[in-house]
Amino acid sequence: MLHWSLVVTAVVCVTVMAVVGIAAVMRGWVPPFGRRRVLRPRLWGVGALMSALGLGLFMFLGPMAAHDLAVNPYVPPAGMAVNLAGLAVQMLAQRPGHAPRLPPTPTTSAS
Repeated sequence: MLHWSLVVTAVVCVTVMAVVGIAAVMRGWVPPFGRRRVLRPRLWGVGALMSALGLGLFMFLGPMAAHDLAVNPYVPPAGMAVNLAGLAVQMLAQRPGHAPRLPPTPTTSAS
């Protein structure tokens, strides 16, 4: 019984993370707790989707996998690596991007 309650909790958490990532990618919406820090919401959403995918791979093919499910032993660590890469992308979304280089403007006024 405890195993299934943990599985359901994990499914809800990963699903919420994926839905928030989709909302950030599609609409540029970021949850209220991150609006102040996130400067590039779509990139943040891609990172959230990567984290949800990696965490799902790690949990459901690793520690929470059914005993009769034969899983490649390299998949759960790869899922954790994707999760960490998604967190790194989310951190990059909190930094300002590169501004395009504009030609210099004249300092004298033409009147």
